[in-house]
Amino acid sequence: MDVRNCRRCKRIFNYVMGPIYCAECKKALEEEFQVVKKYVQDNPGSDIHMVSEACDVDPSQIRQWIREERLCFSDGSATGLSCERCGVMIRTGRFCEKCKLEMSNGFRNAVRKDPASASTRQDAKTNPKMRFLE
Repeated sequence: MDVRNCRRCKRIFNYVMGPIYCAECKKALEEEFQVVKKYVQDNPGSDIHMVSEACDVDPSQIRQWIREERLCFSDGSATGLSCERCGVMIRTGRFCEKCKLEMSNGFRNAVRKDPASASTRQDAKTNPKMRFLE
């Protein structure tokens, strides 16, 4: 059993997974998110500070929802975040499309199997002699 303190209300609760919030605070955060989402939809030109003041939500929490891609501002909005890799302005998420593609290709290339290393593994399986390291 993993017992932790809620980041928001500091109460002790049984932590299972995900954000470190108790059930009551998770529910309250979700209600705040719905209010913010509705405000952003009704006021497409608003920025983070306007939304924060109107909905009485911390600007850092709004930025967190944008980073999680739960919230996205319109193209006409003055709100933007910088890509964590290259610094270009983006509307939602952590990375721009170019960086996402580059990282995806990098991960894909890292996972590809090298034919030379595969053949040495096969040799060890077909010739199961004991090896000694000096």
